[in-house]
Amino acid sequence: MDDKLLALVALLPIVVAMILMVGMRMGAAKAMPLAWLTGAASALLVWGLPTSYIAALTVQGFVSAIGVLIIVFGALLILHTLQYSGGMETIQYGMQNVSKDMRVQAIIIGYMFAAFIEGAAGFGTPAALAAPLLLSLGFPPLAAAVICLVFNSFPVTFGAVGTPVIVGFGSALGDLIMAGGWETKDAFFKVIGQTVTFMHVPMIFILPIFMLGFITRFFGPNRCWKDGFAAWRFCVFAAISFTVPYLAFAWFVGPEFPSLIGGLIGLGIIVWGAQRGIAMPTDGVWTFGDSSKWESSWTGEIAFSGKTTFTAHMSQFMAWLPYVLIGGILVLTRISQLPLKAWLNSTATVTVNMGFLGYPKVAESLKLLYLPGTIPFMLVALITIVLHKMPGDKATKAWTETFVKMKNPTIALFFAVALVKIFQGSGFNPALAAGEVHPVSMPLVMAKAIADLLGGAWPLFASYVGGLGAFITGSNTVSDMLFGGFQWGVAESLGLSKTVILAAQAAGGAMGNMICIHNIVAVCAVVGLNGREGDILKQTFWPFMLYGVVVGIVAYTLILTGFTW
Repeated sequence: MDDKLLALVALLPIVVAMILMVGMRMGAAKAMPLAWLTGAASALLVWGLPTSYIAALTVQGFVSAIGVLIIVFGALLILHTLQYSGGMETIQYGMQNVSKDMRVQAIIIGYMFAAFIEGAAGFGTPAALAAPLLLSLGFPPLAAAVICLVFNSFPVTFGAVGTPVIVGFGSALGDLIMAGGWETKDAFFKVIGQTVTFMHVPMIFILPIFMLGFITRFFGPNRCWKDGFAAWRFCVFAAISFTVPYLAFAWFVGPEFPSLIGGLIGLGIIVWGAQRGIAMPTDGVWTFGDSSKWESSWTGEIAFSGKTTFTAHMSQFMAWLPYVLIGGILVLTRISQLPLKAWLNSTATVTVNMGFLGYPKVAESLKLLYLPGTIPFMLVALITIVLHKMPGDKATKAWTETFVKMKNPTIALFFAVALVKIFQGSGFNPALAAGEVHPVSMPLVMAKAIADLLGGAWPLFASYVGGLGAFITGSNTVSDMLFGGFQWGVAESLGLSKTVILAAQAAGGAMGNMICIHNIVAVCAVVGLNGREGDILKQTFWPFMLYGVVVGIVAYTLILTGFTW
């Protein structure tokens, strides 16, 4: 079959998912099984993969999805535990004392707090934690989800202590790095991190201003961009507070800590500044208005009470202590130099291989204690019962409600991740005899078609391939694994700087977090919007496109100026 037709066939599952969720407003719990069925049919009829192999990849996806579901469960559990303990109302009380302006709250929590959590843990954790916190402060669930998904972009390249760069490109490129003239892989990773800052920094400043305007235009009482843009000074203040330590660590240390340190230092600075009125909006306190006047599409299963006066049931320190513990434990368990990371990775690891289907090499491992849903989320939820002196009936309600809310995201994620595994596994056909050429995988077929079409304009669009990878796989790290070698090859064939093109890939994988199905399903679960994934995707698509335009312009400019290392 012609490569272009193959690319169209490979694209079909994504098209089906988009039409069902965005066009027909079907929930992901119904849409993703149909998208998986489309992908499985393509793998069987066009790629010629054996039915048993497709089944093995599907089961592998189900096992992998359990890891994501544990994270979602843990994030939901923290939310419900704090709600029943009185901690969440105390946080609401304290946050309103910092600022009652919801534009400021969006920047403090959705932009900065989430950046710190991304730097420490990654893998969808920030939006799952920050969105419920915004919801508890009176944000419409749809607005809270969109804010946190879009802001979970610029920190992602350096998320989970540099995993997308170090593990993603390290796995994808292997010996190519040393063959390319680099003395060490660490030197290569550091240069990629330095280069990608050129692409992220413009959006670190643009995105908060754009998103506040976006939110006030589509969710504000006046439905205008101007209300959001009026908080531009605080956005710039926040961007500077984050960017200075972010750049310092990216350029002088490496890719492990820019987002983590930038978020941690920036959070302290902007909370201190907000309490003292520094760079605050001068047009009065902005809110989403009377919740009875909200559009029905903004809300879901978790109803907003309309309460605007909150009571402190404990000290602010005690209310925030679960989040402090989460942040601290994440840092302690993600730094390679400390023993906890190795211990958690090697303890309670469950590996499931598909030997029962005839494919023992198709396997998936779950590091149960290393998953943030277990440690720290569930662990801290249990500790919170003691810290907040919760009665047994309230603790039971928190756990019960969490289990009830897991039904729809479980179905959606099982089939979304199973589709990912079929995409990844489509580049190998076990039915072929030794020496026969294996097919090109579905993602690489799509990427090659795009590269052939664009030619020398590739730097303008390279980031969208990274975004496509994140959309398909739900991970910047896996996107870099999937397309890192392809981007290297395109750069080499077109005579472009490999550093710039790979940096665009890394930035693209980060911005793809806005639209990836994994994250959207997870956020929908924690803010009670199950079945509304298409509504969110329609909102996050435009910031995603804007981000890609800016990254493309920066990459193209670097190429034109002959930038190289």
